[in-house]
Amino acid sequence: MTDMRPRKAPKTYYIKTYGCQMNVRDSETIAGIFEGLGLSPAQDMTEADVILVNTCTVRDKAEQKVYGLLGRLRELKEENPDLILGICGCMPQQREVAKHLRSRYPYLDIIIGTHNLNLLTAYMQQVLYERRQVFEIWKERATEELAMPSRRAGKFKAFVNISWGCNNFCTYCIVPYVRGREKSRDPQSILEEITGLAKEGFAEITLLGQNVNSFGKDLPGKPDFARLLKEISAIPGIGRIRFMTSHPKDVSERLIAAMAALPKVCNHLHLPLQAGSNRILGLMNRGYTREHYLDLVRKIRSAVPEIALTTDIIVGFPGETEADFQATLEIIEQVRFDSAFTFMYSPRAGTPAASMEKQLAQREMRERLQRLNYVQNANSLECNQELVGTTQEILVDEWAGNKAKGRTTTNKLVFFDSPQDLTGTFVDVKITEAKTWSLAGELGDEA
Repeated sequence: MTDMRPRKAPKTYYIKTYGCQMNVRDSETIAGIFEGLGLSPAQDMTEADVILVNTCTVRDKAEQKVYGLLGRLRELKEENPDLILGICGCMPQQREVAKHLRSRYPYLDIIIGTHNLNLLTAYMQQVLYERRQVFEIWKERATEELAMPSRRAGKFKAFVNISWGCNNFCTYCIVPYVRGREKSRDPQSILEEITGLAKEGFAEITLLGQNVNSFGKDLPGKPDFARLLKEISAIPGIGRIRFMTSHPKDVSERLIAAMAALPKVCNHLHLPLQAGSNRILGLMNRGYTREHYLDLVRKIRSAVPEIALTTDIIVGFPGETEADFQATLEIIEQVRFDSAFTFMYSPRAGTPAASMEKQLAQREMRERLQRLNYVQNANSLECNQELVGTTQEILVDEWAGNKAKGRTTTNKLVFFDSPQDLTGTFVDVKITEAKTWSLAGELGDEA
């Protein structure tokens, strides 16, 4: 007989987050909902009464980590039948994955996708009082989520969604299928949120979207991203504005001009290349050529000479030849990116690339990735070495044991000694040492 008694009221929660900044922002929303229900964050999942796993499906490795975790969570459930276990995010948004989760992991109490976080409170009540599994996968995002509470992960840096979803349908990417079609947020609601964050003491804002450059195309009057940046820059209290991710095909002259003219907009642009071969870019459905990309880099660096450019690269896309790979290496050498996120191609079920012929072997992809990283790491070190002897403005992230770290406007990580806690403030640091992934420096006298 099914136990119909209400569960023991939960007191603590734990959220395990996989994936991108969008997922981190969703987890902040989830935390806000839980705390609105009177729950407190647990330091460890073994101490939690509610555990929610927020998932990513961009690469197979992320999915396998989730499945491994779900297996371990079963033991916790067996020890404590009142424990509420849930999974949300991109993995359940895939129909076949959702079915697998429901059948293979029947001890999960909540299985929801990316679009219906606004009903999490109701789902919790259903689980608590009806002891009934929640299985809700929506096709479109609920607009009500815009007014939902949040528990921000930081105290002076905040993520702000400006759009959701994607219309680009790159052939390797599952995001449009799990995040839905592109939907821009109302500009006024964005400005109101950021104004509120400024009043709370947040100094740096990162604007999030699958493609921030196409912001506003679906709104009345078509307000563009450059205009939004200008309006955000006028908000008192905000010291820095970052954004990601930018699609090369949608970087406009107006955006480049805004980046050059607005001091609060950071001198850093993440501009995913993905591949240097026109043939592969075409197969990826990226919507630009290597020539377009290189011309765009020239325009950006002409307008913002101090800018740091970072990128994403995929090696081993189906059909990629050695010549195609060499074309990617050529651009890496030519552009000299400050850093790059590099990946082996990971087939995603339901995407066109997954059924393409000439899928490369793991060994071949791994070898190319090593060669790519060797070249890029050398570039990263050289870019950082050029900053030795300069003074950089740092927003301090952490301080412990008289050791501090923070980031430049170009998003470079800097370590330095500090006799006092300067977390959340801007300080000048003279760069004294460069490594591949970070810088070291000395605090200015005025601090």
